[in-house]
Amino acid sequence: TIHNISLWSSYTTSLSIPSSMKISFCPFSAFLFASSAAAYTAITREKSRNRTTQDNMSNPENKKFKVVFILGGPGAGKGTQCSLLSSNVGWSHLSAGDLLRAERKSGSGLAEIINQKISNGQIVPSSITVTLLRNAMEKIYAENPEDNTKFLIDGFPRSVENSTVWDDQMSDAATVEFVLFLDCPEDVMTGRLLERAKTSGRNDDNLEVIRKRFKTFRDESMPIVNTYEKSGLVRHVVADRSVEDVYAEVEGLFKSI
Repeated sequence: TIHNISLWSSYTTSLSIPSSMKISFCPFSAFLFASSAAAYTAITREKSRNRTTQDNMSNPENKKFKVVFILGGPGAGKGTQCSLLSSNVGWSHLSAGDLLRAERKSGSGLAEIINQKISNGQIVPSSITVTLLRNAMEKIYAENPEDNTKFLIDGFPRSVENSTVWDDQMSDAATVEFVLFLDCPEDVMTGRLLERAKTSGRNDDNLEVIRKRFKTFRDESMPIVNTYEKSGLVRHVVADRSVEDVYAEVEGLFKSI
C-alpha cells in the first residue's frame, strides 16, 4: 500500500497543471480510495461465487448426472433388470418407451406423432425423446437432490441420431458411465413379448409389430451398440437365462460406480 501511495504521489507531482487549476492531493485520501476499491472487489467476487454455488444447487442443469444406458432387443428384459437395480442399488429407472407412451396419452401436440411412430414400430424423433428424458431427470432430481443423481435409461439410445442428439442436449448435464447390452435371441424375445401381450394392453405387443421392431432394432440400434463398443463402453450380459441369473451378473457391474 505504501508503494502504491508513493506511485500516486509521484504521478500527481509530475503533472503539469496551471497554477490557477492547482488541486491538492492527500496521500491519506488516496490510501482510503485504494483500500475501498480493494474491499469492494473482494466483496463482489465473493457474491459472484455465492451466486454460482446457489445456481449449481438449485439448477439441475449444472449438476452432472450419472447415466447407464440399458440396451437390448424388444423383450430382452431391460425393464425387469432396471426394476431390480432400482430397488436394490438405488438408481432411478427411466424408460424411454414409458415416457413416450405417457406423453401419447397426455393429449399434447406430440401425442399423435408419438402414437403413429410407436404403432408402426418406428423410432420417435430424437429431440422429443431426449426432451422427455431430461424433463424426467430434472423432476426426480428436484424432489431429492442428494440421492437422485444416478439414472438407468432403458431403451435409449436406439439409433446413431439418438446418440448424437443426446450428446448435443445432455453433455452439460450427464455422464454416460457405461452401456449395458442384454444379448438375447429373437425367438426367446418373441415368446416373452407374446406372453406379455396377454396382460400388457400394449398395441405394439402383436406379432406383426414385433417383427417390425426386431428389424428396426437390427437396422438402427445395433449400429449404435457397435459404436459404443468401439469406445469401450459396452458391457455384454447374456439375457436368455433366468431373471435371477441375469441380475446377479448385472448387479456386479454397478459395484464400482
